Amino acid sequence: MSDYPDLHLYIDGAWRKTADELPVVNPATEQQIGRLPCARQADLDDALTAAEAGFRIWSRTSPRKRADVMLAAARLMRERIEDIAHSITLEHGKPLAQARLEVIRGCEFLEWDAGEAVRTYGRIIPSASGTRYMVHHQPIGTVAAFSPWNFPMSQPARKIGGAIASGCAIILKAAEETPAGALHIARAFHDAGLPAGVLNLVFGHPAEISGYLIPQDAVRLVAFTGSTAVGRHLTTLAAQHMTPVLMELGGHAPVIVCDDVDVAEAAVMSANRKMRNAGQVCTSPTRFFVHERIFDEFTARFAERARAIRVGDGMAAGTEMGPLANGRRIEALTGLVQDATAAGADLVAGGDRLGSRGYFFQPTVLANVPDQARVMGEEPFGPLAVINPVRSLDEAIDKANSVPYGLAAYGFTHNAANVDRMLDGVECGNLSINTLEASLPETPFGGVKSSGYGREGGSEGLHHYMTVKNLSHFMQLDLGARKLDIKESA
Repeated sequence: MSDYPDLHLYIDGAWRKTADELPVVNPATEQQIGRLPCARQADLDDALTAAEAGFRIWSRTSPRKRADVMLAAARLMRERIEDIAHSITLEHGKPLAQARLEVIRGCEFLEWDAGEAVRTYGRIIPSASGTRYMVHHQPIGTVAAFSPWNFPMSQPARKIGGAIASGCAIILKAAEETPAGALHIARAFHDAGLPAGVLNLVFGHPAEISGYLIPQDAVRLVAFTGSTAVGRHLTTLAAQHMTPVLMELGGHAPVIVCDDVDVAEAAVMSANRKMRNAGQVCTSPTRFFVHERIFDEFTARFAERARAIRVGDGMAAGTEMGPLANGRRIEALTGLVQDATAAGADLVAGGDRLGSRGYFFQPTVLANVPDQARVMGEEPFGPLAVINPVRSLDEAIDKANSVPYGLAAYGFTHNAANVDRMLDGVECGNLSINTLEASLPETPFGGVKSSGYGREGGSEGLHHYMTVKNLSHFMQLDLGARKLDIKESA
């Protein structure tokens, strides 16, 4: 197994270093594991030029050939799964088993989009004789994409898959904290024969890169996954140039637990999912609204499982939850816990940092949290769950909708009427019942309200990467001697 990879930018089919570098740190040990080259303006100019040239080639490449390259890249990543997972665990901290699953998920995104590449159908609109109306889909152009640190491989794969399947070129700025996942994707596409310039990978200071790329005439779409605050800023910047956006932003996912379920099963499933990726997931189940008749049992079972979760270095056997991404997350979570308990919440489990080295935090459960506590309105983005009692499903739905976010929501019930009420009433882009899986490659994923705009995945996943062009074709008919005199025939 290889060590952490030597990091490069990837521009116009070639690897490059720069003099300006940032350290990459293992969050489990706080030790430096790599040096990340940062793109300068000249590098970004080169990427823009390369992307325009790559787009001219790739947009004229048949969907079948695009799909073949994507599938070849996915096969290479599946073959390299151990190296890629090893890199992800070193830079992110998640358990190695979860890193392997992330590699598989990233490959599934690419494989699904490869299949969709050959299904971007247009249509013929019925019209009068001698007239044809045809709807045609074309790749939008160069995409400026920005992916987050919490899923180093699968999040970049989503952006790259949508763009490349559609025939676009892409300049991806991946996260500085976790760059290796995107680097491995670029390596696989390079080895699979993707033409130079179609995929360009840059790293650097986020505000400088977004501030330079988004206003460029060559950039025709901005695709971003990250916080709502940054997403609003990038959307505002793009709007000044009438550049469309695809935004997958923050969440604060509610979970409605009705009183007709197996309480122990729902609680253990919820605790396991809450602590996945140390809670650093935009769809992480966080605000639990539990019917008052089962509230005490659910809370006790949830807290029992949370306390039993094995926290440690992701490379160690048996680790179930790794560290947080950085020290800032520890400060943020500590502040939320202190604020909630000061407001009267019950600290049922956890609530503090673990150890003195590495960014480890205890799986934390707060119960009976007042509405005015900050954690009720702020996404914790960490291993912190809030469990509150409700008297009815209507009350639970009202509380679920009480925040400005609407990405994922969950429900536990065996009553079809309850499912219908949640489907109609809960404001979200993704509702899951009796499961805590928010999205799959074949399902559309995205949010409402402050959780973003647009969808990735499913048959809808390529729509934002393409433009719709209508062709109106009026054909001149020469009937010769058979031409009718309309007045006479009338």
